[in-house]
Amino acid sequence: MTSTTHLRTVITGLLGFAATEEEVLLTAALCAGTADARDAGDERRWAAAPTVAHNTEFKAQQAERLSAVLAGREPPAFGDIDHASAEVYATYAQRPAATVVAESRQVTASLLDNVRRLDDEDLLEESRHPWLRGRTLWLQIIVRGFWHPTGHIADYYLRHGEERRAVALQEQALGTARYLGAPDQAAGMAAYSLACAQAVSELTAQAARTLAEAITLNPDVRANADRDPDLAALRDSGQLTAILAGER
Repeated sequence: MTSTTHLRTVITGLLGFAATEEEVLLTAALCAGTADARDAGDERRWAAAPTVAHNTEFKAQQAERLSAVLAGREPPAFGDIDHASAEVYATYAQRPAATVVAESRQVTASLLDNVRRLDDEDLLEESRHPWLRGRTLWLQIIVRGFWHPTGHIADYYLRHGEERRAVALQEQALGTARYLGAPDQAAGMAAYSLACAQAVSELTAQAARTLAEAITLNPDVRANADRDPDLAALRDSGQLTAILAGER
């Protein structure tokens, strides 16, 4: 079997990028004195610390999965999160910012350590773990440790009137994926997130081009695009239909 050295470096780089952006977001909030303010956000406009707390929970679940794989047992199932729930948001918002920072760092370190310990077969073979339902473990790690957190950080900037920063963040995420030589599936996810940020920021021409590239790299994102509210500008203009039909 081909060595997964390169794949592990890709995962490490992408997880490190997301973790750094979380640190940047939390540092800005802490220095501004807003990280622990109860009125700094709500379920419609998440504040910084709750955003990172949510990301950390998802990464912790992935770390638990990897620990289970290393121990030779099946990991537990985890339910979905309703991001629009006031109750869910309140749970995250109650966590002190200092605790959020410490837990974020600890979970990221655990993920990175476990990635280095996994067997090649565990990372690559879809049939090795039936609970993955035909997916690869390496891509699930990237989804939970990179794609999901960077998406929420960009959403934070979009909801707080920093559209240019959201777009710049996703441009850097895609650039990092390319720099690391990430597989097309991962690069396609990063391109998809950039297209969403561009569309919300009313950069529709750029969003259309980026989304077409994302689908070329990773056709699986097509299903997301068909229903994603962030792509409303493309949907309303008819460009999304053309892109999904392969006309662009």
